[in-house]
Amino acid sequence: MISSFKQYLVEETKTVYFTWGRMNPPTMGHGKLLDTLLNKARSNPYRIFVTQSNDPKSNPLKYMEKVKMLRKLFPRHARSIMSNKKIKTVFHALTSLYDEGFKNVVMVVGSDRVIEFNTLLKKYNGKKSTHGFYNFQSIKVISAGERDPDAQGVTGISASKMRYYATKSDFTSFSQGLPKNVSNSDAKILYNMVRRGMGLKEEKLFKRHLQLESISNDRENYIRGNLFNEGDDVVIKNNDEVAKIIFCGSNYVIIETSDGLKLRKWLGDVSRIDEAPRYYGGVHRKREDIAKASAERLKQQTKRREALNKEAEMDIERAKKMRRKTADG
Repeated sequence: MISSFKQYLVEETKTVYFTWGRMNPPTMGHGKLLDTLLNKARSNPYRIFVTQSNDPKSNPLKYMEKVKMLRKLFPRHARSIMSNKKIKTVFHALTSLYDEGFKNVVMVVGSDRVIEFNTLLKKYNGKKSTHGFYNFQSIKVISAGERDPDAQGVTGISASKMRYYATKSDFTSFSQGLPKNVSNSDAKILYNMVRRGMGLKEEKLFKRHLQLESISNDRENYIRGNLFNEGDDVVIKNNDEVAKIIFCGSNYVIIETSDGLKLRKWLGDVSRIDEAPRYYGGVHRKREDIAKASAERLKQQTKRREALNKEAEMDIERAKKMRRKTADG
C-alpha cells in the first residue's frame, strides 16, 4: 500500500539518478556536471551527494559550509543537494536511495571515473556491510562527458586550481572559476571560507575584480560576432602594430602582420583600430598614423635584416678566403 505522495512518485519512477563528489570548493565545472545530471535524469528524480572529508590541504570547506555554498551557487539544483551527516561514503548514499524505495540507480560522473565506480558499486550490491544494505535491480554508471571537475590537471578550472588561487591571494582568478550568476559578495564569502579552511587569514581588499565584468562582456560579444570578425584590422596592444584577423578561435584570434607573420593572440591582446587610443604628447594616434608607424617599423626591420644578411655573407666569404690560404700555404 502506498502511504504517501513521495512514495507514490518513487513507485512510479523507481529509477533515480545521482552524483557523488568532493566539490571542495564548488566551481563552474561542477555546475556543468550538475546540469548534465539533470539532463540525463529528465523526468526522473536526481540527488547530489558530497563528501564530508575536511583537511586544510585538499578539503578546506566543512561539510555544511559546502552544502550551503552549493545551494547558493547552483539554486537550480538546491532541492536535490542532500544534507545528511550520516551519508559519509558513496555506499551510504546508495543505501539511502535503496531505503527510499528506488529499484534502479544511475550514477553520473566524470569520464575518468566511470570504470572505477561501476566496479565498486556493483561489488556490494546485495551484500550487507558496515554501510548498510542495498540491492538494486540495475546499477549503471554513465559519463558526464568530461573529466571529473575535482581531478588534478582537469581541463579548465578545477577545485585544486581554485585552492591554489586562494593560497596565492589571487581573488580575480578564483572568481573566474565560479558560475556567472555568482555575485561579487558571494564570491568573496566563498574565497575567505576556503582561506580560513586552509589556515590562512581572511582578505578584505580585493584587487581588480571589477575588471571581470568587462572581460566577460567582451567574451559574450565575441561569441555573438559583435567584437571581432575575420578580415578585421586590429592593433596589437603591446607594440601598436596593425594586423589583420585571419581566423577566429574559441577565445583567441590568429592575426597576420604586414610582413606576413602569423600570430595567435588572446582577445585581450588586440583592439579594434577605432577603439585603440594611444596618446603621445596628448595627441590621439589615428588609424593612418598607426599604419604609417607600422610601415616605417617594417621598413627599418627590412633594412636591418638586409644589413645583417650582408654582414653574414661577408663573414662567410672571409672564412672561405682563410681556408683557401691555409690550403695553399
